[in-house]
Amino acid sequence: MGMDIAVLAPSAADDQQDGDFLRAAGAVERVFEEMDARFSRFRQDSELSIVNERAGHRQTVSQRFAELLEMSLSAARSTGGLFDPTVLPALIAAGYDRDYDELIATTPVVRTPPAPSARWREVALEERSLFLPKGVALDFGGIAKGWAADVAADRIGSLTWTLIDAAGDLRIAGLTAEPVRIGIADPADPSIEILQLGVDAGALATSSVVGRRWGVGSHQLIDPRTSLPACTSVLQATAWAPTCAEAEVLAKRAILEGPPVLSMVSAALVLSDGRVLTSFGGTQHEESTSW
Repeated sequence: MGMDIAVLAPSAADDQQDGDFLRAAGAVERVFEEMDARFSRFRQDSELSIVNERAGHRQTVSQRFAELLEMSLSAARSTGGLFDPTVLPALIAAGYDRDYDELIATTPVVRTPPAPSARWREVALEERSLFLPKGVALDFGGIAKGWAADVAADRIGSLTWTLIDAAGDLRIAGLTAEPVRIGIADPADPSIEILQLGVDAGALATSSVVGRRWGVGSHQLIDPRTSLPACTSVLQATAWAPTCAEAEVLAKRAILEGPPVLSMVSAALVLSDGRVLTSFGGTQHEESTSW
C-alpha cells in the first residue's frame, strides 16, 4: 500500500503480554498483506485488476471484494457521489498511472479527463455476482486502507487495547483507560503539531490535497463533479467515525464540501487561509494555532 503501518499498545508488564503483542502485530501485518494483494491497482494479479480487466462481463467476486464494494457503493449514495469508487479513469488521466514512488521519479503524463458521469450508479452487485459496465474501473484507495485497519482491529486477541496507525488512519480496538492523545500535523510541515485530540474509541482518518502531489494542482484526490484533482479551500481534513472506513469517506467528503460539512461531521479542517476549524463534541470552533 506504499505506507508504514504501526501497532501500539500499553507497555507490557510480563513476557506473556509481550507475546500477546507480537502475535497481534503479526496478525495486523497479515491483514494488510492480504488487502494489498487483493485490492492493489498496481498489481496485475490482484483481484481488483482482474475485475477491472473483465469489465463488460458478469463475474463472481470474493466475499471480501463484495463486502468492500457494497460499502463503497453505499458511501457513494450517502455522499451524493462525492465518494466515488469509479474515479480510476480520472485518476489515471490526472497522471497517477503507476505506483507513487515510480510516479514522482518520472514525468507524469496528464491526459484529458473523462466527462463527469457518476458511473458508480451503473455498477450492479448481487451478493457476489458483479456486473461492471465496459469502460468503468474501480479503485478503492483510502477506504480499502481504512477497512484493513477495521479488520485488523478484530485480530488483537487478549490485549486490553491497541491503536492501529495506517499512515495516519487510526483505529482504536479494545478499551482504553483514558483517551489517547493524538496530534494533527500541519499539512505543510508534518513535524509541526497544530492540534491535539483525545480519542478513546472509534477511528480517525485524514485526507489531504498536499501530501501526494506530482505537480501544481496535481494530486490524488479526485473531485467526481469535475473528474479533476480537487480544487478546494480545505488543505486537510481529519474526520472521526466509529470505523476507519467510515472516517475515510467522511474525510474526503469534508475536503470536497468544505466548512459547511462541520454541521454534520465530526472533523478538523485545515484551510488554505491558515484557519483550523473543528466540530468535535458537536460544537464548531476556530482553533488558535501558532503555525
